[in-house]
Amino acid sequence: MSDLPLFTDCTLQSNTTCEACLKIVSCLWCISSQECIDYPVKSILPSHSVCPLSEARWGTLIITISVIAGVIIIAIFVCCFCCCKCENIGSKRRDERMERRAHLRKFSQEERKAEMRQRHEEMRTKYGLKKDNPYSRFENS
Repeated sequence: MSDLPLFTDCTLQSNTTCEACLKIVSCLWCISSQECIDYPVKSILPSHSVCPLSEARWGTLIITISVIAGVIIIAIFVCCFCCCKCENIGSKRRDERMERRAHLRKFSQEERKAEMRQRHEEMRTKYGLKKDNPYSRFENS
């Protein structure tokens, strides 16, 4: 483990290196001024008056970026899940509607077939073509 305590005054590390400064999680190393300062926790990113952003190095950045990246990834997964679920619900509704229409078409087709058979039977009866046995036609010849 390091010889530095986890929570100390960051200004005491100003005369050391960037690595020594960043061993303390709450510190910020400014490259241009070679100072180790307390990280401004009230804002996510340090202001330009404290240290220019391009010159700032801090350990908290890793934590902050990790948290923000994690939240973004979770949000993307939630959005994808919701979109896929909504799409599946829509396709289920569409499939049910298509199935109902197919069932209605089949039912109406069966009704038309039954009506056609009935008309054919009526015509056969009217013209005396109704036969009890389908083979009786061969017997009469």
